[in-house]
Amino acid sequence: MKFLDETTIIIASGHGGPGCVSFLRARFVPKGGPDGGNGGKGGDVIFVGDNQLGTLLDISYHRSYKAKSGSGGQGADMDGKGGDDVVIPVPIGTLIKEPETGDLLYEIMEDGEIYTACFGGRGGKGNTHFKSATQRTPRFAQPGESGEEKRVKLELKLIADIGIVGLPNAGKSTLISRISRAKPKIADYPFTTLVPNLGVVSYSDYKTFVVADIPGLIKGAHEGHGLGTKFLKHVERTNFLIHMLDASMATPEQLLEDYHTIKNELALYKDELSFKKELVVFNKFDTVYDRDEKIAELKELFADIESEPLFVSAVTGDGLDELIRRAYHMLHGIVKVVDDW
Repeated sequence: MKFLDETTIIIASGHGGPGCVSFLRARFVPKGGPDGGNGGKGGDVIFVGDNQLGTLLDISYHRSYKAKSGSGGQGADMDGKGGDDVVIPVPIGTLIKEPETGDLLYEIMEDGEIYTACFGGRGGKGNTHFKSATQRTPRFAQPGESGEEKRVKLELKLIADIGIVGLPNAGKSTLISRISRAKPKIADYPFTTLVPNLGVVSYSDYKTFVVADIPGLIKGAHEGHGLGTKFLKHVERTNFLIHMLDASMATPEQLLEDYHTIKNELALYKDELSFKKELVVFNKFDTVYDRDEKIAELKELFADIESEPLFVSAVTGDGLDELIRRAYHMLHGIVKVVDDW
């Protein structure tokens, strides 16, 4: 399925139906009083969270959504029928914004959560409503109120426990395919992954967490280079990051530079992202010849990071069990004494 995380649509609620002007006409009741019913309420436009959705693509195919108007009142004190609502299912994590200013109107965070974005107009009162001791035969009724119409921008920010970041070809997609059931496109060239991928990782019985690989991060990403800021926003809701580095060809010094490149891009996009907890993972260690020597150099160069780095191979699976264990423990604040490294 194609991934889409932004779209702008027009939504409009229904108009209220007009009230009715009517008088009772019945045998032996020559001067029947007013009996005009009220108009029906216009339909609302409602957004509802749906955890089965992962993209805004379906919504983008219909750029305009309009609810039904209420029907007019009738004689014999019969009220008009209310207009049908328009219900728009959206993925969990959808932000509903005012498109010109970017102001946030609402944020859908749970399955089944409801937000009424446009309220239908109220139906007009029939002439029955206006009868009184001094006005026994009112010959007027209210028109229905107009509905609302507006443009809204929908923006999806994926909700994942852990975000996987790194330069292109670091092995993010391979990792998520090995530790979850996600099936991202994988190839040996930059920007193979054009959309974020979500995967559910099982740690042990009934213990799971959600990971997302964030594509398109290169130097200058915060300015729109590569895939730019298109996917950086998906990092914001993660609890912490797995920072992957390709150890197959680069020198330890180059890996340190690559690490700071991504850290800098996160900070330039939004400063607080650079302070997220992280687990540094050196990938493709199955291809490293002088493993012990390189591990020693990397440990010395990365001595300032908070947690012990891991040395894994997403292709062979070496070290992935420990990665999953560490990720789950970091996510849930489980502290375990580890050997000095």
